[in-house]
Amino acid sequence: MIRIENLTKTFSDFRAVDDISFDVPRGAFLVLVGPSGCGKSTMLRMLAGLELPSGGTVQFGDDVVSDGNRGWMIDPAKRNTGLVFQSYALWPHMTVAGNVDWPLKVAGLGKPERQARVSEVLRLLGIEALAARYPNEISGGQQQRVAIARMIAPRPGTLLFDEPLSNLDAKLRVEMRTELLRVHRATGATSVYVTHDQVEAMTMATHVAVLNGGKVEQFGTPEELVQNPATAFVATFVGTPPANLIPVSALPPDRAAGLPENAQAMYRPEDLTASATPGPNTLPTDFAEASPVAGRTMLTGTSGALRITAVVDSAPRLTVGDKVHFGLPGAPAALFTQNGERLS
Repeated sequence: MIRIENLTKTFSDFRAVDDISFDVPRGAFLVLVGPSGCGKSTMLRMLAGLELPSGGTVQFGDDVVSDGNRGWMIDPAKRNTGLVFQSYALWPHMTVAGNVDWPLKVAGLGKPERQARVSEVLRLLGIEALAARYPNEISGGQQQRVAIARMIAPRPGTLLFDEPLSNLDAKLRVEMRTELLRVHRATGATSVYVTHDQVEAMTMATHVAVLNGGKVEQFGTPEELVQNPATAFVATFVGTPPANLIPVSALPPDRAAGLPENAQAMYRPEDLTASATPGPNTLPTDFAEASPVAGRTMLTGTSGALRITAVVDSAPRLTVGDKVHFGLPGAPAALFTQNGERLS
């Protein structure tokens, strides 16, 4: 449904998006995830037609909608896309029903058809009782539902979300994730969702593009990213908690034997053990924190700049400043160079 080829966006001498290419299947839920400033929102704006690429192309189906090499793009209103902003951007002088009705009116639909469609999408989002209210009379979560209803009312082929849940509290974010996926399935549209929250990315996506410094570090399914990270950045960015990267030079001698001296060894948190006493193949750290996770304990220790996390069935009783010794399995799950490239 979406093909991005050599997409680039520069601002003066800064490359916000740097020569990115990938294909998004029809009906997919693609999440663009990465730290602040990695280029994900700029990419979404180019998909929406709000930014002209500096180079490369964006294609929806068989149609090229942006061509940075030739310096032209199709108007946003003609792309058959819907966009939900982080700020919701509802019209304050219109009721909930009026907000949803407006894009249908602009599209030239007759009043009976518009009324039927407004009622349909308000029911889909569970906000039909709010139809006569104004945005300042409803909660943030309800405003988000109105923004989504307004987006899907014209039946766009592509849904674009720019960090739509960042203004909501933690509980409501979880509820709205489920709601967004339900809307995605109900519409059959291809969705592109921007977030810096990797938990959102891994729980919602059929496909994930991990961005860093304007480039795609890895594109794939959530399972592929967790099980087979292509770079050290992906290994330490995705997963709950993410994988540990430990310099081979810091490993116990038996665990470092046979490994490249300048490499970084990846260990998954669930593969580590934790003890208050040292062992033959343990790594000593200063205890930092512990928290319960789904019947297990997530335990973290630090050693200088190194931070190690294990997920264990039974954790030792420790206070901040105590030593916690992490036991390492016989071999790392992966090896990376100092520059973050995968070795094995």
